Amino acid sequence: MTPTDRPVAHKILLVEDDDAVRDMMTVTLEHKGFEVVAAANVTNALRLIATEGFDALITDLHMPNAGDGFTLVSAMRHSQPDALTLLVSGYPDVQSAMAAILLEADEIIVKPFEIGRLAELVREKMLIRKPVARPEKERVGAILQRCIASVVEDWLARAKQSKELNHVLLSDDERTGHLPKLVEDLIVRLGKTSATTKDSDAVFSTAAIAHGKLRYKQGYTPAMLVHESRILQVTLFGTLQSNLSFLDFSLLLPDVMTIADEVDAQLTQSMDSYMNAMRTPAAA
Repeated sequence: MTPTDRPVAHKILLVEDDDAVRDMMTVTLEHKGFEVVAAANVTNALRLIATEGFDALITDLHMPNAGDGFTLVSAMRHSQPDALTLLVSGYPDVQSAMAAILLEADEIIVKPFEIGRLAELVREKMLIRKPVARPEKERVGAILQRCIASVVEDWLARAKQSKELNHVLLSDDERTGHLPKLVEDLIVRLGKTSATTKDSDAVFSTAAIAHGKLRYKQGYTPAMLVHESRILQVTLFGTLQSNLSFLDFSLLLPDVMTIADEVDAQLTQSMDSYMNAMRTPAAA
């Protein structure tokens, strides 16, 4: 066999807190032709995931120190999505199995098992595993734009569950008010690149002004205005959390700061409009 014919040694990150088991697994896997990097705890394993590339992760599920196998599967899924992930557990209960499914772990291996068979399983899985299609990264504004309907729907669901808001009886359309336009204004703001040093680049919002007047007519209190604005921020950040795989993390921090500033500016304008309507009820 020429050097170019030699099979590529797949690199495995092996995480096991039991020294004897870890050494035995390492020797067996290396004997089967794998390159093995071993770690005794989650902290060291996370450092290796951040600094080295791997073809597979084999990790014990339950470890005594901080973190566990789920933490490592999640980290590997985000950092190296093409890597095979196998969880080893002595007692995989239903909750653990469901969590593994949600994390898209490739296999749960139940102890005790034959280590030689483990090497065969890894090789079989690698042969059939297809590369993961990586989604294109998006700015926060782009994600909110395609999710605007779900943002409004999720906000409404949260608002309808709020005791602070529900003592004013409103239809869904009345409860939503000017929210869709407020979110659209936020998306427009996120799409602007600003190099200014001002505390805020927020602009006058006709939707926020109209929203304040509407809430006064509907019987809202100032505290209710603040509460529904807080619900909006929670909903927006929840939407981003649901789209982590699409997020462009290089621009996440300034975009999150813009969301907080714009929602606060909209609340300020709505509150001013509300107070003006309260002082001049006939004109409102």
